[in-house]
Amino acid sequence: MQIVVISDAYPPMKTSGAVQIRDLVSEFVNQGHEVTVLLPDSSISTSWHIEKVEGIEILRLKAPETKDVSYIRRAIGEYLLSFFMFRNLKKSPLKDRKWNGLVWYSPSIFFGKLVGKIKSESQCPGYLVLRDIFPEWAVDMGLLNRGLIYRYFKKVERGQYLQADTIGVQTPSVLNYFERNQHGLTASVEVLNNWLSPPTMLPCSISIDETILAGRKIFVYTGNIGVAQGMDILIDLAAEFKDDKSAGFVFVGRGSAVDHVKQRASSCQLSNILFFDEINPVEITSLLAQCHIGLIALDPRHKNDNIPGKFLAYMQAGLPVLATINPNSDLEKLIHEKRVGEVITDNSLASLTEKARNMLTNPEVSIRPDRLCQELAASQFSTSSAVKQIVNSLKSCDS
Repeated sequence: MQIVVISDAYPPMKTSGAVQIRDLVSEFVNQGHEVTVLLPDSSISTSWHIEKVEGIEILRLKAPETKDVSYIRRAIGEYLLSFFMFRNLKKSPLKDRKWNGLVWYSPSIFFGKLVGKIKSESQCPGYLVLRDIFPEWAVDMGLLNRGLIYRYFKKVERGQYLQADTIGVQTPSVLNYFERNQHGLTASVEVLNNWLSPPTMLPCSISIDETILAGRKIFVYTGNIGVAQGMDILIDLAAEFKDDKSAGFVFVGRGSAVDHVKQRASSCQLSNILFFDEINPVEITSLLAQCHIGLIALDPRHKNDNIPGKFLAYMQAGLPVLATINPNSDLEKLIHEKRVGEVITDNSLASLTEKARNMLTNPEVSIRPDRLCQELAASQFSTSSAVKQIVNSLKSCDS
């Protein structure tokens, strides 16, 4: 098939979303498909820039900046995203290209109009890879109320869903959201598990043995450090181990809450915690090989399920997880059923500390359950399975 993939994240960006899309399109090529990736890019000086990397055609289209800017600038930029991308697509050498199938990744929710125009011109089906439910999670977090702005975002969200022939959600419980809230859709909704390709073992720029945490058992957190993650409890956890020389905490990533958590660690005078900026994704495997327990935090106000990319990375590396997440989630069930770590859902520091101490001292946990974690990653979260599922859906919609 000739497939076009639309996303707002792709290498050289280092986010988990960028890694996911890179892995996905690489596997499309591995399975014999021709792939074009359309990306918004505020950094290019021309209307478009095209390149071919490892068999993947990448078309970067000039568009407003939507990353690391104020909420107002981001909202305006995302509102204009489809307009700028379609206008500049029509200035590019691919202006008359027709595709057999379209796949797009959300977030962002603002690709709907662009998707509709490309689908109309190519007369092809579309598959929406939906990784979070916005604006609902923003309401859960108290970032939005159900006023005018919320209603506008709901309209955009609905418009995106209406463009899809199939919607792939992260977990079974998210299917209930569509049953309750999205009546009248013609799209079929199915679970499309997150995916991660086999890791590349390259040297890491972070060497824990050369830091003050050398020789300790390391709790590691990788990825976005933002308001949705509820990071304060992890800093509080590190404070509980302030005088324990056997444990250390490493945080690697970027996000809107980085300065806040660093200030909290500093105010608590924590010498058992280190912060590093995000690293190249190909270094993650080598980083995790130096660590012992993977940390996951999601703000307990979240009501919709999420299986974060960091969980997959921990599983591939054979690290058990210590997670503090919202109750009755599919991730909680998965961790318990597959015996790949410990999880709390009451947002209690006492509960989290007890679980952490158990993981440090319990021989069944302190010796990494490599096999259980890696078997879970291979059986449920392979990129090959995700691509086959998407392609089968596109073909069935086109038949």
